[in-house]
Amino acid sequence: MKFEEFGINAKILRSIDELGYKRPTDIQFKAIPPILKGEDVLAIAQTGTGKSAAFVIPVLHMLQKKKRSHADGVRCIVMVPTHELAIQITDVFKQIGKHTSLKFTAIYGGTEQDTQIEQLKKGTDVLIATPGRVFDFVNQGHLKIYNAEMLILDEADHMLALGFIKDIEDLIKYLPKQRQTLFFSATIDAKIKKLAYSLVRRPIRIQISPKNPVAKNIEHSLAFIKMDDKRFFLERVVNSHPENKILVFVRTKVRAERVKKAMERVDIESVTIHSDKSQKERSEAMESFKSGKIKVLIATDVSARGIDIPNVEYVVNYDIPEVPENYVHRVGRTGRAKNKGYAISFCSDEEKELLTQIETYVGGSIDVVDLGSDDYADTIDFSSETSTDWKNLMKEAEQNEQNFKPKKKKKKKK
Repeated sequence: MKFEEFGINAKILRSIDELGYKRPTDIQFKAIPPILKGEDVLAIAQTGTGKSAAFVIPVLHMLQKKKRSHADGVRCIVMVPTHELAIQITDVFKQIGKHTSLKFTAIYGGTEQDTQIEQLKKGTDVLIATPGRVFDFVNQGHLKIYNAEMLILDEADHMLALGFIKDIEDLIKYLPKQRQTLFFSATIDAKIKKLAYSLVRRPIRIQISPKNPVAKNIEHSLAFIKMDDKRFFLERVVNSHPENKILVFVRTKVRAERVKKAMERVDIESVTIHSDKSQKERSEAMESFKSGKIKVLIATDVSARGIDIPNVEYVVNYDIPEVPENYVHRVGRTGRAKNKGYAISFCSDEEKELLTQIETYVGGSIDVVDLGSDDYADTIDFSSETSTDWKNLMKEAEQNEQNFKPKKKKKKKK
């Protein structure tokens, strides 16, 4: 099937063609028709399946078909869990909707409100936002949502995990009851079902769940490495693939900064994204990594969830994730579309139980790279960090030797 067969607006089809989309993905094939009919949709689909376009394409068609004055307020609200995802979804709307007359605006916390307020004053059709900032702006009177025709929740499971449920529930009170609601989530459980069915009316349920939750074109490998030695093996991976983008996942924001400093000591440039970074810092880090200016990005699960970064060849699980599902989300950053991807995991003795949970979740064991004792020792011995330490020690020894050498007495002139 081709996109033309959905009866999509010609201006939107033009953008789809320019972006190189040939045929709908499974989630697009199943979600676009009911959305175009005005149905509520509950969709369960993993990251990397094309779910953003699955709602962006029909929403653009419907809004373009029935135009309305910006004075009536926002027409469609897309709620997402993170700043980065808000920016990413806004870009998708702009790319696919660039030949339409529709306007798109992203708002999120961590930045000054004034600039975002000025953007809203100019009017917008689609608002992409984090729940807290939307609720703040509605309460302050800067945002009109009482005429919204559509509500979309993307990465709903992640929003629940971040504690956004209260903001979402409070926001719903300001929305019209007669609206179309689209609910997208990577996973489904009792909490997700409860939230979904409190928002949607007789939804069309769509679930894209392949037998193997991990893409087939990702090659997985695992190495058992002591926690304190992981930095040496990351250095080895980076230096072995100097031209490739490498996304490194760590457990905490403190760990992210420690790993960055460890890389600095061996002259490897990297950037970090986590919740302690300002929005400006996070945006700059993402841009430098996306453009390829910086080849190594160190991230936490929270900050990188749902982000679509082009041409990431390697994902390194520097720390084994504590939640099995996060392994799938992490490695899903590579091997996108038909590209080959590589996922490398460093597992310490303390993390073996977590590894077992992951292998149970993905339905198979991860290939172990046998690091012989010589290879393991060489990785550490030939690290720039250890060689630098050795050189420093040699310099200190030479200096000490000079200091302790007896000074020659000058002969007195007769």
